[in-house]
Amino acid sequence: MTGQLIHTAAALEGLCRQLRDSPWIALDTEFARAKTYYARLCLVQVAAPGVLACVDTLALADISPLLDLIYAPRTLKVFHSARQDLEVFYDLKGSPPAPVFDTQIAAALTGHGDQIGYAALVATVTDVRLDKLHTRADWERRPLAPELIRYAEDDVRYLGELYLALDRKLAALERQAWLEEECAALTAPALYRNDPDDAWRRLPQAHYLPPAAQTVLKELAAWRERAAQQRNLPRAWVLPDAALLDIARATPDSLDGLSRITGVGGTIARTWGEDILAAVRRGLSAPARRWWDAPARLDREQQALYERMSARLRALAAERNISPTLLASRKDILALLRGDPAAALAHGWRRELVGAELLALRAAGAPNEIGP
Repeated sequence: MTGQLIHTAAALEGLCRQLRDSPWIALDTEFARAKTYYARLCLVQVAAPGVLACVDTLALADISPLLDLIYAPRTLKVFHSARQDLEVFYDLKGSPPAPVFDTQIAAALTGHGDQIGYAALVATVTDVRLDKLHTRADWERRPLAPELIRYAEDDVRYLGELYLALDRKLAALERQAWLEEECAALTAPALYRNDPDDAWRRLPQAHYLPPAAQTVLKELAAWRERAAQQRNLPRAWVLPDAALLDIARATPDSLDGLSRITGVGGTIARTWGEDILAAVRRGLSAPARRWWDAPARLDREQQALYERMSARLRALAAERNISPTLLASRKDILALLRGDPAAALAHGWRRELVGAELLALRAAGAPNEIGP
């Protein structure tokens, strides 16, 4: 099928009329964010039965007709590895579109392996070999080269076929509800909400710092997140992670002391110095507490129970032809082992499939209490 390149309001209205009655639309996005906090949407690829188009969002002053279509609650949106695409739409509208069918997750639930790429899945399902030469293209450059447009079209050209094939397989395996549960979690707005007060959770483990330094680090992370959002800059351009940690350790009280810290001198100190020092003071004045806990250490009994749980989970994953990492990570098993009520294995299809059995193992093993 020959695709359309949409770069006028009239053409966009026409495309939306074509798509309005489709029960599903396949979507992909191309965006740039190397120099910004928020992604800049450059292209939206769309496909449906009899329709294939690339919408040049940089050429259009208003893409609300397309967004209205994408956010229509009765239209199923088909993506492959949807999370980054959904984050782009979240930044535009304050919520991700729903409902969603993610072909990467569907593939993992039907025996194709965890995190399978789009090209590999297309080759497996359709026997078509895609050219992936333009994965690092500059999507902000205009005009778009013909080979880039063809590449972008291919990213949705086969998505509908993948969706239909995988949906049939999920139905045969009675796993459609599993995918719905996974995709509902994927479209939860909280997943994409970057609250500055939670920014510390994105940092590397800092459990080795004393509580006072951890409290300063938490305040610095919140300040950096707000600054990056307000200036639309990458976090590392405001202040690198390593510098945040060094500042929290040193707690400088002057610009001179701050500028001696590696990675803070020059432009960063001149631009943000007073703000950084204010964040340090806020951290020092707050009650000191431990925000990062040391990794849990298992005693011999707990380790034995963890290994029994892991072995049972791997055996069941092989039996059901599901990736064990999709079913549960080490972190998920440890959460169940320590009785965390929010553990993924304690809810939904995972509990039904294996979680209840692992909980029974835990009850029988009665391990000593373990830390977080």
